[in-house]
Amino acid sequence: MFTRLSEDIATIRERDPAARSSWEVLTCYPGLHALFLHRIAHRCWAGGWLWLGRWLSAWARFLTGVEIHPGATIGRRVFIDHGLGVVIGETAEVGDDCTIYQGVTLGGTSLNGGKRHPTLHRGVVVGAGAKVLGPFVVGENARIGSNAVVVREVPPGATAIGIPARIISDTVAQRREQTAARMGFSAYAVTRDADDPLSIALHGLIEHTADLTAKVEAMAAALDALGACPESCKDEAPFDARRLNEMVD
Repeated sequence: MFTRLSEDIATIRERDPAARSSWEVLTCYPGLHALFLHRIAHRCWAGGWLWLGRWLSAWARFLTGVEIHPGATIGRRVFIDHGLGVVIGETAEVGDDCTIYQGVTLGGTSLNGGKRHPTLHRGVVVGAGAKVLGPFVVGENARIGSNAVVVREVPPGATAIGIPARIISDTVAQRREQTAARMGFSAYAVTRDADDPLSIALHGLIEHTADLTAKVEAMAAALDALGACPESCKDEAPFDARRLNEMVD
């Protein structure tokens, strides 16, 4: 257990530039305290001491602001940054080297027994305020943006953002994420210039419509010059692509 604690301290110092010393991390980081207490509660739960496990997890929530069900499985070198408001459900599984920021919920969407909560594979980063809801898998090294609501599987290495979350498939963004991973990791699962895929699609439709409108206007002007333009093609309200793009942004 103390080997795991030493690993956790080293992980925090590696990923958080605000951590100035191991003693500061040991005494001032609630995410570290929550994980340490969870390991004790999880051993009680696995050993059949269910009430004791729940009691310890309740005290851990009171002391740290992080609620981890004693039945949840947490891997090695997991970093819960800030921690306040994090909720991890009973059947959730968090793989090695994951990073979870404040306000994250790994929750369930079913009242039935069995697997109800998500599984995070190695290296996943879950941004602040994100909700990952359901018994699906978030693939290795995936990124979930801040405040995203994820209700379906996320492929390995992908980035999910928005409500409900959509997968960014831009290969440039993926290469940028891989570069960021080699340099360290992308804090809060934020990638520069990574826009909501729905927003990208809407901008594309607006620009395409503007292009078609310009061609129709040119055809109408040519017909009008020939005296063959019907009244229905005149005096139409202009298509304001700039204003629509601003609304989408």
